[in-house]
Amino acid sequence: MKDFFKSLLASIIGCSIVLGIFALIIFVVVAAISFDSSGGYSLKENTVLTIKLNGILKDKVLQTNPLMDLLGEQDNETGLDDILSSIKKAKENDKIKGIYIKAEIFSASYASLKEIRDALLDFKESGKFIVAYGDTYLQGCYYLASVADKIIINPEGNLDLHGISSSHMFLKGLLDKLGIEIQVFKVGTFKSAVEPFMLDHMSDANRQQVTSYINDIWGTLTSEISSSRNISVEELNRITDSMPLLSKTDTYISNRLVDTLMYESDVKKYLTQLSGLDDVKKLNTADIDDITSVAFLNPDKSNNVVAVLYAQGDIQSGTEKTDINDVRYVKEIEKLKDNDKVKAVVFRVNSSGGSAYASEQIWKAISDLKEKKPVVVSMGDMAASGGYYISCNATKIFAEPNTLTGSIGIFGMFPNFGNLTNKVGLTYDNVKTNKFADFGQVTRPMREDEKAIMQGYIEKGYDLFLTRCSEGRGIPKDSLDKIAQGRVWTGNQALKLGLVDSLGGIKDAVAEAAKLADLKDYKVNSFPQKSNFFETLLLNQKEELATRALKEYLGKDYELFTKLKQIREQDFVQARLPFDFEIR
Repeated sequence: MKDFFKSLLASIIGCSIVLGIFALIIFVVVAAISFDSSGGYSLKENTVLTIKLNGILKDKVLQTNPLMDLLGEQDNETGLDDILSSIKKAKENDKIKGIYIKAEIFSASYASLKEIRDALLDFKESGKFIVAYGDTYLQGCYYLASVADKIIINPEGNLDLHGISSSHMFLKGLLDKLGIEIQVFKVGTFKSAVEPFMLDHMSDANRQQVTSYINDIWGTLTSEISSSRNISVEELNRITDSMPLLSKTDTYISNRLVDTLMYESDVKKYLTQLSGLDDVKKLNTADIDDITSVAFLNPDKSNNVVAVLYAQGDIQSGTEKTDINDVRYVKEIEKLKDNDKVKAVVFRVNSSGGSAYASEQIWKAISDLKEKKPVVVSMGDMAASGGYYISCNATKIFAEPNTLTGSIGIFGMFPNFGNLTNKVGLTYDNVKTNKFADFGQVTRPMREDEKAIMQGYIEKGYDLFLTRCSEGRGIPKDSLDKIAQGRVWTGNQALKLGLVDSLGGIKDAVAEAAKLADLKDYKVNSFPQKSNFFETLLLNQKEELATRALKEYLGKDYELFTKLKQIREQDFVQARLPFDFEIR
């Protein structure tokens, strides 16, 4: 009897725990849904918009972690679209007195930073103030903050101007030690995406192109900082070469990089004064999330729509809701084509490329859309290789001066794990009915006749890529080939070469799309739609658990694992930028 009561008690406790967990899940879901539908932020008088430069910048955040939102935690991603719309609202709304830029650790490319910077310059036409503060200004944040009327730094702070370098990691030495051979097929002298698997250093051609575009990007940064801070470009380069990060803060003032030293606790008092108030308690602040939920003062109620379709990430075959998957994006494009309210489309591309096959499918969908309504491409940080492929046939193409584009070239890779399997004692044998029945076998090197077939296939793909770009841009094929060859160009350079039509951001592309559609009044809607609560919850938890487990188990080998996984899973013909591509 005693054992019975013990078992009964244990069962009751177990059921209570399960029911408690179940009740908690229901509470969280209901609370999140209620929180979602509770209404927007109420903007108050005497508000300063705070733009915190932290986390990761994306063109558009399509998924958020609803549990973190509910608990008040940030998911560390900010949408460029939300920042730009918030700045626009701040300009037109008299309740907002100015903008406060708080520089922290911010992962963003220079093309996106320029787009925000241009929006801030437009904001300044309202006569409202912009103040920037940082404990430490990293280079990208300083470039953005340099537009401010007043730049403040902590008395013990740091400011980093070091120039630009482009870092590439090479895997050949490691793969050789493991006994893994990557068999490479490519077209394009400058197609450097395969170099990490072939070489242990940059080729001369790749060094030439990288030197060219990083100098062009640095030239844009220094010229704009020069204009805002009234410091010559020559002087900026002299300051940069002195490594200001390790200098005393008073030299930042003497070099005119900043205006004053101030602790963060005193900044709100300064903002209060600028707002014409006599008490800090009267000053209100609002962040990007707050302003995003505030409606425009004069929203356009037109039935005419200019759609902005965001495409960011790798180009892949499939239907997943991450990156640019061809089946999903073809459907999105077809919906826009068949929607009579949509009069023009801005295709916002931010991609280093990916599957050549998937790129062709999206190219075809854009071409069909173009026959029915204007399509204007707005290039983000990069629209290169496959990213350029899906852009090339648009009615007009806009790029930022710092956008990386071009890279018209194709490659294919086949791994050979034969030496690795031999090292661990595994051997393979097979029988076949025909000569190429075992084509693509990863446990042996390719034969010469197989290599010839594969190289021919790659060259055929490159010719198709050239044809698409030639017809889309109206450039003779032989002339285009000379500026193609897998070479990467900046937006500045691409404009001179005819690869893009104009320099500008999303705002300029939308205005051009409306003009091409002959619209006097219109509203702007963005696509794809954000994932709903349940989709985001399930996707986030699955990905986070899987990634955490792999990193825990593999440690330092996790990065190599992800690269080999890419090779195994991706389409074997690729149009993309280098795998390890970082500009600092």
